[in-house]
Amino acid sequence: MFKVLLIDDEPLISNVIRTLFNWKKHGFEFVGEAYSGEAALKMMEDSLPHIAIIDVNMPEMNGVELQGIIRTRYPSVKTIMLSSYDDYDYVRECMRNGAIDYLLKHRLDEALLLNVLNKAVLDLQQENQAKEGQLASKKMADTLRPVFIREHIAELVRGREDENSMVADSSLLEGLYPEAVRFVAAAVQINPFLLLTASYSDMQTNRLVQQVVDLMQQSLGDIHERTAAYVENGRLVVVFAFKERSEHAATGEARRWMARVHHSLELMLNLKSSYAIGHPCAGLAQLGDSYASAVKALDASPSAATRDVHDADGIQVQRPGRETSSSQQLHMAPTIEDQKELILAIESLDQGRMQRLIASVFAAVRHLPYHAPAVQMAASELLHTADKALRKSMPLDSVEAAMKELPPRGDLGRIGSIGELEQWLQAYFDLMLRWLKQQRVTGNYSRHVSQAIHLVLERYQGYITLELAAGAIGLNPSYLSRLFKEETELTFSEFVNKVRIDAGRKLLESGQFSVKQISSQVGFSTYNYFFKVFKERIGMTPQAYLNSLRTGEKSETVKYVE
Repeated sequence: MFKVLLIDDEPLISNVIRTLFNWKKHGFEFVGEAYSGEAALKMMEDSLPHIAIIDVNMPEMNGVELQGIIRTRYPSVKTIMLSSYDDYDYVRECMRNGAIDYLLKHRLDEALLLNVLNKAVLDLQQENQAKEGQLASKKMADTLRPVFIREHIAELVRGREDENSMVADSSLLEGLYPEAVRFVAAAVQINPFLLLTASYSDMQTNRLVQQVVDLMQQSLGDIHERTAAYVENGRLVVVFAFKERSEHAATGEARRWMARVHHSLELMLNLKSSYAIGHPCAGLAQLGDSYASAVKALDASPSAATRDVHDADGIQVQRPGRETSSSQQLHMAPTIEDQKELILAIESLDQGRMQRLIASVFAAVRHLPYHAPAVQMAASELLHTADKALRKSMPLDSVEAAMKELPPRGDLGRIGSIGELEQWLQAYFDLMLRWLKQQRVTGNYSRHVSQAIHLVLERYQGYITLELAAGAIGLNPSYLSRLFKEETELTFSEFVNKVRIDAGRKLLESGQFSVKQISSQVGFSTYNYFFKVFKERIGMTPQAYLNSLRTGEKSETVKYVE
């Protein structure tokens, strides 16, 4: 309902207008009558109408004067002017003051008054829409402002200007930190960021970044004193603005806030992080240098001069002056040959060799900080190799089942050091190897025979006998021998040789080892015995088998269990 106030010193006219039609039926509420300008202004103080119908010719304060006051005090009120005669001077003055229209009393009827009232309503609605639009624009501007601030800070500390970035002008941020005389930049690294997001879509990565920035800013408080911004590759910057001039006090305060941020990331998002604090500077123009000093400390190799760096547990650590370039780091990732050799070890169920290969990958990057791209890439490539080996060795439904039982990769967010990462990956690969061994044991075997088969698959490279297997299982050797032959249709020693020969064939197919090297790797005590058993099972000598590989005449692959 739109509220209407009538202001006229003639009661008769007021009564006519009040009873001219059903006001509520047309969306209006007749809220009162005033017989003078002073009375009208007092009524407006208590309850403001949407529309005022004003008589031009009133004693003491005429309608033109009253309209001017209303326009000044209550600009939202729409005014409609009434007069008993046609005075163009009044018309001109009233319209200039913003009146909706000017009506003559002797010509007034229901249709004419409703038409002017609806015109006033239209004006009110348009103004409300404009105000709502302004409020929405302001709200959007307030929402976008932090985005602009963070983007500009990120460009400022990156220290680069290219066609895809805004010009890093520190003057655009001057109003952000009122009265600040000292600034400090801290570099923060989400340690497992590259590893965690390797399988993420862009949307998932952006969501993670936004969660991190929001949580950090929430921990830091007022954006006009402490500001968090995302830079790139899991790296963030925190800008501290201080009103005090003491560099020592500024650095100490920055440390306290960063400890809080670090704790929040681990507690709320299960993310391990490291951070370093740069040197204090006197203005925003030097902020890039402060950030660069923090980055240098954060990315330094973990074994020489002291740096103000805090690890995933928030503890200050020693950092050297020596640094490793990005190009050097990238060459440390597992090579294609490394990956092939690891897949071969997995296919051969060679747990010892698999563990040694993983350890050698980490030995090459152990001198780097945990968050270094080379470390993250090495772990990512190892996981990619594990996926490849699973898909190569198991049916799709078995792969999906195995992936559900393997340690979830979300756990990587809680890992804070290279040593922990290596342990996690070794456990991941060991569990995967157990799944593969289970996959190799096909057929409906009793519990004891299944245990014996698992034992062979684990130990075929070394010394394994029926007596050892029986002792490990807790059975009489004769009973195990009879049970094994009944269920597998092979003697225990025949089954061991079958496993060894099949593993030897895979190594021959890799082309990485000589026949003599392979014979010892798969558990044969002498090359001659390997040669003899290989020819019996495959129907050709190892060398002939190698020649057949070159001509594409390889015989059918022998399964572990028929």
